[in-house]
Amino acid sequence: MHHVLPQAFFDRPTVEVARDLLGKNLVRVVGRERIALPITEVEAYDGFKDKASHAHKGATARNVVMFGEAGYWYVYLVYGMHWMLNIVTGPRDYPAAILMRSAGGVIGPGRLTKHFLIDKTNNGVKSVLTEGLFIEESGIMVSPREIVKTPRIGVAYAGPVWSQKPYRFVWKRR
Repeated sequence: MHHVLPQAFFDRPTVEVARDLLGKNLVRVVGRERIALPITEVEAYDGFKDKASHAHKGATARNVVMFGEAGYWYVYLVYGMHWMLNIVTGPRDYPAAILMRSAGGVIGPGRLTKHFLIDKTNNGVKSVLTEGLFIEESGIMVSPREIVKTPRIGVAYAGPVWSQKPYRFVWKRR
């Protein structure tokens, strides 16, 4: 019944993909353990002009995954202690990704990666069943009325225009 989202799902405009991820299952398989929770909060980071994006100033060893194909995981460390999980979107050489902020009752991107056992070994890995980290259809239909758009969290450094873009999507379940 549940099927893994294909690469084509992610090879679309970033903000559109971000909105469409709400309600899909984030899945992690480690050994015999399978963790699957519906995605409830994401943030979009869209291209060179987005001053809140790691890719704003070009490719680096850290962000090079963002410049690759859609449907790959971009995982990085913040504050020396929290892994952040992002899925790359859009065409090759256009750096864009979506940060997974919350899933199910796991709220916060650092808590999410701890819960799903995600670390640097997941960086640059394709979102497919055989890799044990992927996004699948859940059968849940999220109504546009249940989606709240807000500015992203913690990006004041990007200036008034980019820090206020409504690129954070939250599923407000009833």
